[in-house]
Amino acid sequence: MEESPIRERVLDAKSEVTCQLIDFQWKLGMAVSSDSCKYPYVAVMLKVADHSGQVNSKSIEMTIPQFQNFYRQFKEIAAVMETV
Repeated sequence: MEESPIRERVLDAKSEVTCQLIDFQWKLGMAVSSDSCKYPYVAVMLKVADHSGQVNSKSIEMTIPQFQNFYRQFKEIAAVMETV
């Protein structure tokens, strides 16, 4: 039986992963606009080292629904990783 092209691409991508998570920081904030609207957000700061060892910082701001979706996806990833 021939392996699907999609599966081959996934395996290729996995073998090429060369970045390492160095640090993960987060904070919960409240944004206030001029019309007194308040909304909570989550700010995430990642430090990632590439294959050469150079560390890059990435920041992400998410609304609470976006963060909840992000969290659900990470739970799914963790569940899959436990089976490997």
